[in-house]
Amino acid sequence: MIMTKKYTSYKIKKSSFIGIKKHWQLLLFLLPGLIALILFNYLPMGGILVAFKDYRIRDGIFGSDWVGFANFQKMFTGMEFPRILKNTIVISFLKLITSFPAPIILALLLNEIHNSKIKKCVQTISYLPHFFSWIILGNIFTMLFSIEGPVNSVLKMLGLNESIAFFKSEGWFIFLLIVTNIYQTVGWGTIIYLAAISGIDNSLIEAATIDGAGRFKQVIHIIIPTIMPTVTTVLILNLGGILNAGFDQIYNLYNPTLYNVADIIDTYVLRQLSENNYSIGTAVGLFKSVVGLIFVFATNKIVNKLSDDEMGIM
Repeated sequence: MIMTKKYTSYKIKKSSFIGIKKHWQLLLFLLPGLIALILFNYLPMGGILVAFKDYRIRDGIFGSDWVGFANFQKMFTGMEFPRILKNTIVISFLKLITSFPAPIILALLLNEIHNSKIKKCVQTISYLPHFFSWIILGNIFTMLFSIEGPVNSVLKMLGLNESIAFFKSEGWFIFLLIVTNIYQTVGWGTIIYLAAISGIDNSLIEAATIDGAGRFKQVIHIIIPTIMPTVTTVLILNLGGILNAGFDQIYNLYNPTLYNVADIIDTYVLRQLSENNYSIGTAVGLFKSVVGLIFVFATNKIVNKLSDDEMGIM
């Protein structure tokens, strides 16, 4: 048995070496991407040490004093962090429950449009906001929803006496965050689901039609169950970034009067770094990454468990 395993391992190694030797020219194309991955993704991970040190620029990472978990203790016992964590979770959760199903619904609706010209037009219009940065979109929305902006002008024409200060009201600001996030992401998200829908076997739709199932029942009983693995994968990836409340969007829309509800982990980290509190900023960033990793593994395990139960696997 041991000899068989050794022989099998030897064959795998030999075949791998032969494959590398045979296709070494093609493998060279991997080098730029591999080097970029190491330089910009793996080497910077050494900076995690800053979270466990009393970091001073003049001393460097390795010269600074080691303080263990003192930075994390300071972070959790601080007055600001509980509020910031709450804001991040609330905004992320609201975005998840609104922005996650929106592309699925739009993809299902687009799939029902049989006129190719209309369908392409709607797709193009919905995709377009994805290619604008939040610097541009932030300025557009700030002008639209300002006190003297077009939205307030229309509301006055409809009979509203006073203008709404959208960017000074906490409730209205959260509402704008959700709506503008859907506007910016919904079109791009439909690409994945439209691709999944296009891969459905037409014979299933034809069989359902023959059995008398209308379009609504076909969507409920065929299309949605078929694309569910794709939906699950996207959900797992989204939950991995549960603490990514949208730095670009919030940073370009909020102001100090909204810190109570709009100040999130990323904006807090930016302020800490700008104030030279590198250790605290790194500790908060590491906490966020660890929580995201836990969510990925937990969600993946739960989804696998539910899938096994549905298949009758104990």
